[in-house]
Amino acid sequence: MTAAFRQNGPRPPDSAVRQEDLRDLNLEVVFQRILGAGSPISRTELATATGLTRPTITRIAEELLAGRLITEKGVPHNGRAGRPRVGLTLSDRGPAGLGLDIRADGLAACVVDLTGTVRHLTFAPMPYTGRDAGAVLGELTRMGREAIEAVMIKELTVVTATLAVPGPVDGEVVRVAPALGWRDVDAGTFLADLGVPCAVDNEANLAALGELYAGDDPLGSFLYVSGGLGIGAGIVLDGTLMRGARGWSGELGHVTVESEGAACACGSRGCLATYASTGAILGALPGATNRTDALEFVGINPDSVITTRAEAADPAALAALDRAGSALGIALSGAVNVLDVGTVLLGGSFALLSSWLVDSVRAEIDRRVVTASWSPVTVRPTLLGPDAAVIGAALTSIDQIRRRPTTWLARQS
Repeated sequence: MTAAFRQNGPRPPDSAVRQEDLRDLNLEVVFQRILGAGSPISRTELATATGLTRPTITRIAEELLAGRLITEKGVPHNGRAGRPRVGLTLSDRGPAGLGLDIRADGLAACVVDLTGTVRHLTFAPMPYTGRDAGAVLGELTRMGREAIEAVMIKELTVVTATLAVPGPVDGEVVRVAPALGWRDVDAGTFLADLGVPCAVDNEANLAALGELYAGDDPLGSFLYVSGGLGIGAGIVLDGTLMRGARGWSGELGHVTVESEGAACACGSRGCLATYASTGAILGALPGATNRTDALEFVGINPDSVITTRAEAADPAALAALDRAGSALGIALSGAVNVLDVGTVLLGGSFALLSSWLVDSVRAEIDRRVVTASWSPVTVRPTLLGPDAAVIGAALTSIDQIRRRPTTWLARQS
């Protein structure tokens, strides 16, 4: 007889939990307590918080100290007499992550330590050969190697590197990046001389990760939208970056906002990018450029041109920004209705142009989001500005170690 339904619930484990697995689990529990404490925490406090015995806490602490994941610091007794307690906190002299970023106006390299602190950040103009993949990635390799050497004297070990690119990625291959004129570029091959393993990811995803760590009161769920020569989005739900089944989520620039609108480079019509990208805004300004496909602006800084005209109350600039804000609001409304997030962060060029975009974006969201009347959506610029993607790229390695410290410790043994 055929079963009425197929069981799709969680599968039972294939075998009983091994002693090594239990040790790893306890280590991760203790590490997460240290990570979440916000200030040095004593071994006694860890034993109380986790329910583990003091000898177990001591063993785990020694393992984390040997792996340079934590360090010891004295904790005053709140004014009482006696020696300071010894507390445990994240180490700033252990593993680190390297981020590389390709922007419209240049290249960036960044190193972040386990505490989330930026320890190295450099920026260079785009190579004179423009957006040729070999020249761009060769320059990034040079910048990355210099960054790795610069932090070695700070007792930091770069674990991996991550490259941020403005387009969908398949493994280490950039499938398409219209802003760069790239298609099917094997970025991993070009970066092979970096000296550390290198991953490749969409810049909006990485910028969202950077914003997840930014600020004293981090957001749990939000939608990050990055504006520039293209438009992408990063989705964070309950503190986790959502990449999609194949890692291609967030292509907000190709959401249709007008079914019979202008033709888009992707082959469709009425895409958000044809109304709200910096190329579309700049193309609506008489005399600014005769290019509207946004592939390249020789000698032009699009953000500077747009902001200068907007600040001068140029009617054409204000109209183009209003149209861009409305189109962006329409696209974001659909995303908010589907994802149920309460905050939208405007990044990239949108952060610089937020003074002229926010009102139009919010007006569309207030009108189109079903829950907006009793649960308003916050729309604001990002905290990290143009460095969000390169910082997020550097944080990728750190995020993995924070979630699974045993993977780093296994490499050290």
